[in-house]
Amino acid sequence: MPRLAIHRLSMAHPGDLSALEALIAAGGVQARDIRAVIGKTEGNGGLNDFTRGYFTQTLMALLAARTGEAAGALATRIPCVLSGGTEGALSPHYLVFSASAEAAPGRRGLAIGTAFSPPTPAREIGRVPQITAVADAVRMAMAQAGIARPEDVALVQVKAPAAQAPDPAARSGDAKVLMALSRAAAAFGVGVALGDIPAGAATEAALLSDFSLYSNRASISSGVEVTCNEVLVFGRAPGWAEGIVAGVAPMIDLLDLAGVQAAFAKAPGEVLGVIAKGEPDRTGAIRGHRHTMLGDTDLDPQRHLRGALGAVVAAVAGDGRVFVSGGAEHQGPPGGGLVCVFARAG
Repeated sequence: MPRLAIHRLSMAHPGDLSALEALIAAGGVQARDIRAVIGKTEGNGGLNDFTRGYFTQTLMALLAARTGEAAGALATRIPCVLSGGTEGALSPHYLVFSASAEAAPGRRGLAIGTAFSPPTPAREIGRVPQITAVADAVRMAMAQAGIARPEDVALVQVKAPAAQAPDPAARSGDAKVLMALSRAAAAFGVGVALGDIPAGAATEAALLSDFSLYSNRASISSGVEVTCNEVLVFGRAPGWAEGIVAGVAPMIDLLDLAGVQAAFAKAPGEVLGVIAKGEPDRTGAIRGHRHTMLGDTDLDPQRHLRGALGAVVAAVAGDGRVFVSGGAEHQGPPGGGLVCVFARAG
């Protein structure tokens, strides 16, 4: 059975994969064993952030050269979840997840499973078909990893599609709203699959409306560089080698240092990677005091969010290579979010 490995690699620019090339050349990882990549690029994180697609294209070309498999085929089975925007102390980097064969009878270690939904056209973004497709993909990824129980899932990371062209049948003509709806629908899909959100409550009307519905184990990004929902599931499963742990904790708000520390406390050891989701509080205040992120006409609110949350999390991590993604709709408490820490135990 497999052993999960995680490598956190820095990049000099969005197309720089020299660190991964060197790692493969040194035998630190086999290209054929790479299961997924999660990373932060230095774009603006918006609709026109093409650093994400640039990185993905370069990654698939590299893996195609090392495996002999067509880049297009690799892109249909290796999720590449990228979030643009490395404001403030954040540093461009990427996490490489690989799984190599190793017998581990009777043991339960951290497992990874992946799945892709069918293509999601603009007219289905933020609608029941997307919620259902994500829920189905989560279950498929769990089955692939051998994770039998929803309570054994630590985190589900999804890259959801955004509309690349206007569609009169879409829920909104505003592309940024569609990005938010896509994240929200994917979060509902994760919540339904894991039992965090009742299936009957996961309605289109509740998206971006009923924020009492959320999953503390869903981390969703959206972008125009993908056309379907790419799903990664992390959790404990029999047969997977021990050694790597995942600590996940919710954040009640942007200043929830205790929440960040709780995630690190659940994953003692050498930190291998950190994922954080957050959002500017829609009430316009944090702990009773006004914030101006939502009213700033110079900077997008998500850029404020990434800079602020990145500083909080990176200060605890002692490392700016933190995956901080804005847009935490239905991903953790309203106005808050979640933090996941991967570490090598002991």
